[in-house]
Amino acid sequence: MPPPHKGKTPTKGSKQIMAENTATVLFYRNMSLGAGAFYNIFFFIFFYEHMSTFIMVMNILIMVIYITCYQLMRFISRPRYSSETFQLIDHGLDLNMEGGMGEHIKDVVILSSITHLLALVSNYFWLVLLVIPVRAFWLLWTNLLGPWFFQEAPEDTEQDEKKRKKMERKMKRFQ
Repeated sequence: MPPPHKGKTPTKGSKQIMAENTATVLFYRNMSLGAGAFYNIFFFIFFYEHMSTFIMVMNILIMVIYITCYQLMRFISRPRYSSETFQLIDHGLDLNMEGGMGEHIKDVVILSSITHLLALVSNYFWLVLLVIPVRAFWLLWTNLLGPWFFQEAPEDTEQDEKKRKKMERKMKRFQ
């Protein structure tokens, strides 16, 4: 293992982020298209007689998940250019940033693709998709709702202490 790097950690340039975003979007698009195509071709060849409304609805649902994730990744990673000078203003959100929004979208695509392929084995694997709303609620709770509900009361500052003592003196005077 190499020794740890001393000094400032290098940052990515705009061109590198844009190139990585393009490659990431294409990779996850191909992953979802591959899983969807494999499932549909395999299912229609070998299990067509077992087609049901549930399977059709789940297949449509997972395709909607794929399309939504693809469009979201394209939208948040879209670079913005100046309309007058055509200079790059913003390179878009880095999809490969650790802990970022792109990471969560990529996780949804991976989970959906795995679920889509496992559903060929058993229809009970469609239940794995329930992990998505559970994970979304968990992220919402840990990052937004939990800290808001359980935040501690603000500490008394020195100014608040002075105001409280002043009010006590006034109350004593009137009694």
